[in-house]
Amino acid sequence: MGCNPKFYSPNTQNVPLISEKGETNLTLSGNGNQVEFQGAYGVTDAFAIQVNGGLFIPSDLDNGDGGSGKFIEFGGGYYTPVANYFVFETYGLIGFGGVENHFPSTSGANPSSQGDVSANIFRFGIQPGFGYKSKYFSAAVSTRLVNLMYNNIEGDLIFDGENQIDYLENNKSNFLLEPALTLRGGMEKLKLQLQIGYSLNLSNTDFRQDKTMLTLGLNFNFK
Repeated sequence: MGCNPKFYSPNTQNVPLISEKGETNLTLSGNGNQVEFQGAYGVTDAFAIQVNGGLFIPSDLDNGDGGSGKFIEFGGGYYTPVANYFVFETYGLIGFGGVENHFPSTSGANPSSQGDVSANIFRFGIQPGFGYKSKYFSAAVSTRLVNLMYNNIEGDLIFDGENQIDYLENNKSNFLLEPALTLRGGMEKLKLQLQIGYSLNLSNTDFRQDKTMLTLGLNFNFK
């Protein structure tokens, strides 16, 4: 969370590279601030579904300031193998969650305030991706294009003289462009995964959010 309120942190993108009916792809990933689970399944020869969930619980600062979040997401989309070892896929995504910030350090300057703010999150969009997939290694690029919205905004946090409830109300809809690179290597059914991503807020480049994302995980693939 750093020393400022944060209202969004990008979750790991589910880039399963499903290439056939009946294939299952599962990933457990995270970093020091978040833990996530992703799953995907090839329903037909061209259609797959996915489900993703995560908890974001970074450590509070010494003064008790911090925040947390939770998120669950569902998706369905089209995939197709392209020549040998390559896969194209695109998913429609819809997700729900919540975020909260607690800044008790601000109560001294604002005695009538508890220093809390919370909101529900709704996010929807698309995620196309293209990748190389072999028995022991895979690499993919993907881009998530989503609209991020806030509702049920509550609290009384005043930070740097600004009411954060009003801040969220004035920025309750955000369009995000989020490219990512996903690398996997290991055994046929179990691989280590590394994902690097970036979140560009096209609506407000100064929006209070995390912009970079780096997660490590384990990926399981069954046919």
